Amino acid sequence: MAVSQAGAIRVGGIRAGGEWPMSPDVTPDQSSAPAPASLTPSGAGLWPAGAATGVGSLPGTDPVEAQKMVFDELPDLPHLPELPARGPGGGLLGRSSALLVDLPVDLQPAGWRLVQRPGLDLRRARDLLARDLDALVETAAGYTGPFKVAAAGPWTMAAQLELPRGHKALSDTGATREIAESLAAGLAEHLAELQRRMPGARLIVQLDEPSLPAVLAGGVRTPSGFSALPAVEQGLVASRLRALADHLRASSAAGGPLAQRAASGPGAPGVGATAAAGAIAVGVHCCASTVPFAALQAAGMRFIGLDAGLLTRAEDDLVGEFVDAGGWLVAGLVPTTGGSVELSDVRRTVEPVIALWNRLGFRPEQLGEVVAVAPACGLAGFGADTARAVLRHCRQAGRMLVDAPA
Repeated sequence: MAVSQAGAIRVGGIRAGGEWPMSPDVTPDQSSAPAPASLTPSGAGLWPAGAATGVGSLPGTDPVEAQKMVFDELPDLPHLPELPARGPGGGLLGRSSALLVDLPVDLQPAGWRLVQRPGLDLRRARDLLARDLDALVETAAGYTGPFKVAAAGPWTMAAQLELPRGHKALSDTGATREIAESLAAGLAEHLAELQRRMPGARLIVQLDEPSLPAVLAGGVRTPSGFSALPAVEQGLVASRLRALADHLRASSAAGGPLAQRAASGPGAPGVGATAAAGAIAVGVHCCASTVPFAALQAAGMRFIGLDAGLLTRAEDDLVGEFVDAGGWLVAGLVPTTGGSVELSDVRRTVEPVIALWNRLGFRPEQLGEVVAVAPACGLAGFGADTARAVLRHCRQAGRMLVDAPA
């Protein structure tokens, strides 16, 4: 990946024949990465103790109403929700495709496909995203604190997007590289727009990677479904994620492109104020089983979001190593599958993560500092009242991790 010292990423495009321009991979210098910290002490962290957050989608089509729900129910760690009910451009993949720079997409019967020129589907997706950002002017006025924004990660996008001729982008090394670079550039612009609308916010990026375990295991099916694509080497997965995160951090640093853009325009806070909001923290959410902890830790991810109901005791050591190295967790403790949720007993909700913490031998008072509570996955399939109740339940569970962690 070609990354300049200023944090700019080269973005290419599709050749007329549908072939992808190739460029050599540059593996980030691991020795230049910051050394992992020990378990984070009280008072210093990505989010306040006892925080709860969402992981993505909500029901409905009104961004103002959805964002008001988020700020009302998740005041310590609000997020920018997706509204898939508005159409394909409102879901995770559609919104994330709208962020890509110089890589237009179009909606085909089989899903989103990389194409030569932008079309109506991409314009709709970008329009929906612009409406979401504009709504923040009303819903987030005066907000100061952490704010989480999600996008599909580069490997999930490569596993889901198709090349012009119908093959999975994951099948082409050049295509996966271009997607990662384009996403990094687009996310930097997206974060700058968010910072202009929320000058007091400290932005946190969640890369949604539900397809990552399949990418690593060689489980991504070809479009025909008759075969699977080869597994991607763990080192390459980690290096691409690390390069993307490094680019966002470089862009948000004082004098970087993100800070400069966020500081421009009417009502902007100025470069100094923008940089003071804090460096971008990047993590990965993976609601699949067998979360690839080793790859994500090697990539320098600050936090991992997961479905706590899918964790097994065999993964205790992996979780412990990540947390002991300074990592944070977003624990999906409220199941969202099956069309119904059980919200009667907050203590029962938090028991799995308390039991895990005790097995790992960490101090109980650190549980509520390091772990934020969330639904296991998105809430688009529920009604608005149920979604609000789930988020409120998550907030109560987060407080219990602080008030009664043992």
